[in-house]
Amino acid sequence: MGRMLDGEWYTEEEMIEHDEAGEFQREETSFRDDLDESEAEAGRYHLYVSYACPWAHRTLLTRALKGLEDAISVDIVDPHRVDQGWEFAPEKDKCTTDSVFGSDYLREVYAAADPDYSGRVTVPVLWDRERETIVNNESEEIIKILDSAFDDLGHRDVTLYPEGRRDEIDAVIDDIYPAINNGVYRAGFAESQAAHEDAVGDLFDALERYDDRLADQRYLCGDDLTLADVCMFTTLYRFDEVYHTHFKCNVASLTDFEHLWGYLRELYQLPGVAATCHMDHVKEHYYRSHEHLNPAGLVPVGPDPDFDAPHDRERLAGGPPAALQ
Repeated sequence: MGRMLDGEWYTEEEMIEHDEAGEFQREETSFRDDLDESEAEAGRYHLYVSYACPWAHRTLLTRALKGLEDAISVDIVDPHRVDQGWEFAPEKDKCTTDSVFGSDYLREVYAAADPDYSGRVTVPVLWDRERETIVNNESEEIIKILDSAFDDLGHRDVTLYPEGRRDEIDAVIDDIYPAINNGVYRAGFAESQAAHEDAVGDLFDALERYDDRLADQRYLCGDDLTLADVCMFTTLYRFDEVYHTHFKCNVASLTDFEHLWGYLRELYQLPGVAATCHMDHVKEHYYRSHEHLNPAGLVPVGPDPDFDAPHDRERLAGGPPAALQ
């Protein structure tokens, strides 16, 4: 991996940050602007994403659930990230060109937004064609922008971050982030046994807690689908195929959690969701991009969970919005 310093790209063998105890530390994102409804225009904004990345997947999922495909365009980078960073590889299946600039690498987009940029080059990126800059590259903030500022531009009447419930939704998103969303990375990128075991313990304690919650509750915040479910989905989707093995989160499989597994299947089967899910990109990225964890680059064949299997979530109160039924 690498990073930019004063607009120049520098490659290093290892760019993952840790504290003195070997605990993985995630660097904060850099572009953090917001948008309101007056600035939201169909065709003006563009997303740069990777199908492999769970943070980028959040934005694709929100875009699909709200029916914003015609309003916000998307480019897809190569899932195999090497020392030059995220790359555009249109010759590969499901990858695209950079339709805005014709760039070879995503770092060129960051340089276009800020010629003196210093920091990591990450996905997702929300780009403003009119102002020719990055609006935001923080996934949680982008999905909130998509649900609020772009609400009138989607072809589905779906609200995932209603004003009266935002504190409740934020509380759940904040709760699942350290132990689950980032917890799998804390486990996989730990540099000490103690840090790894702490992360794994936090992760499975949280999974058990949410499995219990979903025994008699349709979604994370009750009867209604929200952005909290979007944030949970992208980690759970990758769990058995990647995190269980690659990040050594192997106390149990996701399919061992009765209610989480049924919940995941229900979300996957909502209209538009499966089209955002590409496990081939997910597995290629993790198993071939993290050479320090998997030097031979071997990609496991299984376990191939059946996300289309019937679920029994209809027995619970609530359900998806009418536009998703």
